[in-house]
Amino acid sequence: MFKKYDIIVVGAGHAGSEAAAAAANLGSSVLLITMNMDTIAQMSCNPAMGGVAKGQIIREIDAMGGYSGIVADKTMIQFRMLNRSKGPAMWSPRAQSDRMMFSAEWRRMLENTKNIDFWQDTVVELEVENNKISGVKTGMGLSIQANAVILTNGTFLNGLIHIGEKQFGGGRIGEKASFGLTESLIKIGFEAKRLKTGTPVRVDGRTIDFSKLSEQKGDETPGKFSFTDTLPLTKQKSCFLAYTSLEVHDVLRTGFEKSPMFTGRIQGRGPRYCPSIEDKIERFADKTRHQLFIEPQGWDTIEYYINGFSSSLPEDIQFKALTTIVGFEEAKIIKPGYAIEYDYFPPTQLRYTLETKLIENLYFAGQINGTTGYEEAAAQGLMAGINSHLKLNNEPEFILKRHEAYIGVLIDDLITKGVDEPYRMFTSRAEYRILLRQDNADLRLTHLSHNIGLASKERMEKVNYKKEAYQKIVHFIKNTSVNPVEANPILEKAQTPLLIQKAKLGNLLLRPQLNIFNLIEGVDSLRSFVTEIEDNNHDILEEAEIFIKYESYISKEQEIAEKLSKFEDITLHENFDYNKLKSLSFEAREKLTKIKPKTIGQASRISGVSPSDISVLIVYLGR
Repeated sequence: MFKKYDIIVVGAGHAGSEAAAAAANLGSSVLLITMNMDTIAQMSCNPAMGGVAKGQIIREIDAMGGYSGIVADKTMIQFRMLNRSKGPAMWSPRAQSDRMMFSAEWRRMLENTKNIDFWQDTVVELEVENNKISGVKTGMGLSIQANAVILTNGTFLNGLIHIGEKQFGGGRIGEKASFGLTESLIKIGFEAKRLKTGTPVRVDGRTIDFSKLSEQKGDETPGKFSFTDTLPLTKQKSCFLAYTSLEVHDVLRTGFEKSPMFTGRIQGRGPRYCPSIEDKIERFADKTRHQLFIEPQGWDTIEYYINGFSSSLPEDIQFKALTTIVGFEEAKIIKPGYAIEYDYFPPTQLRYTLETKLIENLYFAGQINGTTGYEEAAAQGLMAGINSHLKLNNEPEFILKRHEAYIGVLIDDLITKGVDEPYRMFTSRAEYRILLRQDNADLRLTHLSHNIGLASKERMEKVNYKKEAYQKIVHFIKNTSVNPVEANPILEKAQTPLLIQKAKLGNLLLRPQLNIFNLIEGVDSLRSFVTEIEDNNHDILEEAEIFIKYESYISKEQEIAEKLSKFEDITLHENFDYNKLKSLSFEAREKLTKIKPKTIGQASRISGVSPSDISVLIVYLGR
């Protein structure tokens, strides 16, 4: 019935969808197995893509030829660039999506991708021969052969949903959990643990009094994620802000004795940075209110997502507390909030390629590795799809370093430090934030992806054009002077000191009160040059401005990255016997033996391995 596939991808969430697309576009034959063809790339939680650091990841995925950015652009209903008041290293694109359109568009794109077949079923067991994956067994009793397997099971492995004192199996509410695969992996020798996540109530928008809420509109000039020619939004749908109160908190507290989180029924640890409302009340007892983001689920639906009101309290308590919020007095709940516990596999069991150390050609991506978030999952899926294809074709592995991409930071953190709570990406996790901006993801990564055959020729041509155009603009601005007569009206309008003699445009642009668009508007020579070069492309102009304003910071960070990269080039053998180096601390020997770092750089980031331990390794290798 089935041919032998190059790669089987298990699960069609964000990780599985990107994995299947990447491997297939590189030329592998792929079978995507999902429990439900109608929920491909489902937005299980909030109907949004991007955000702080997450928006950078989506742009990185897009720069390498992934689909997430394109799908997000085609289905967004609002766009905002977060942190505009801060430096460009912190700017993060975020979009509200039409969640039904999002899933449908993902399915359409996958179905139009050559080399992908589909099968609706569950995978209950892996087939392994001589410590090498050979295929999978499904819930229907089928044995399907493949040269590589990528597991992207999300929250479905032994998923257990909690609402108050109720418990029932499920990977999402209304969808059954997946049983058997965890036990199969443990039998092989993998370590498994439990984590918890949660989701808030969904509310009928017809029953919300929006006049009592604060409207949150999208950007006046909406941006987008993809570096391709996707169209920007011409209309947007607003979000709204609401607030809890002490009265709301008192109502919620009446359900604490039935809370699975407080009674100990939930064993898995939840996300520290996205706590449930009951957790927030306990941890921040001094706060009289908490902010809630009221997010539409799409263009043509009444359903709203109450971001910030995640809960696993009994339904009646959730309802009573919700209707105590200003604007929600008459609210009707469509779906209650709930918590879900699920199995994950500590990612220290993986290599940089996301291949498992224990079984050859078996890859893990997404929440199975202890991460949370669509963006983190999609990034891992992309990298697993790429690397599984490359290995099967005897090509060098594709690894992004920490100074090259947020995706590099993500994977290095996972396999080096492991997780004991759901991992979420933040800009603070990256040492090289000024290098890893959302605006330059294509300049950083498209050529790397093009070299392995994933990013298209057209993408590469767009990047080359952008690079050439912004460099010409930078050169012109740095080397062109403007006289006081022409410059002072701009400076006066921006409330910055006037000129008394000629000055370079580049020096004026360094002033925080000015941007490149101010200069283009007021300086005829610059406006003519820019129009001749690239016809006022906003992204290219912004790229030029960022380079000029932050050139010294960018150069310094590149210099630091180059100095530290020497440690990333000193390799360590996977089977190195650390126990024979008695000069290493006992903890270092234990951690190094378990994680088996690939380089001195990775070893230096392992918790418990001190600088003196690294010195011992360097001295030994020098000998």
